Amino acid sequence: MDSILFLILAGLYVLLMVWGLVLLKKDDRPGLRYLLFFVTAGLVWDNALIGLGRWIGEGSLLENLSLSRFWAHAFLTPLLTLVAYDLIVRAGSSWARTTMARAAAWLFTVALVVLELLYETIGTEAEPVYEYGALRYAAAESSGPPIMVILVLIPLFTAGIVLWRRRRSPWLFLGTLLMLIGSAIELPIESSAATNVFELMLMTSLWIAVCQAIRWEGRFR
Repeated sequence: MDSILFLILAGLYVLLMVWGLVLLKKDDRPGLRYLLFFVTAGLVWDNALIGLGRWIGEGSLLENLSLSRFWAHAFLTPLLTLVAYDLIVRAGSSWARTTMARAAAWLFTVALVVLELLYETIGTEAEPVYEYGALRYAAAESSGPPIMVILVLIPLFTAGIVLWRRRRSPWLFLGTLLMLIGSAIELPIESSAATNVFELMLMTSLWIAVCQAIRWEGRFR
């Protein structure tokens, strides 16, 4: 049943956040990569709300709570651009330390937020969707993954390539590749949680990269 699966995913994200707190305590020089906490927290809320939807029931309460999912997605998901940028810097790329690269990362992040707000969030009308035992409110005119999700994979892919090339760490590249496959291909699985599982793989690969960044610098509290 999808409701239980979504709640399990929410629980796994909570565990990732706990791991993140352990890493933060060890890290002698925390940076933008810890914006990953906000993205992970947003996914806890997203999956938990979908998982609890059938028990909350169809109505204005669930609809209004679901609208908060859309707003959180618009403001939090683009932060992955800054996380990717910080990991590239930690991997030792000299070009990433330039003012131009830093400005480009921030501008791209802001552009993604604005894009998502204008085309997917502001004025969005939600309608109830009941699939595989889970009830949620989804955008009424939604078709396919939002363009912002595809665009944010660009800096993540870039970071994945840099980390693999400079630090022999393939995890972020593989996590991003799996996320792209999960977003682009409709798998023959009787579940609406398939994409969310791929999101978990991506977020796990990012936290692995954060863990490795501490070791690369050899800086511990």
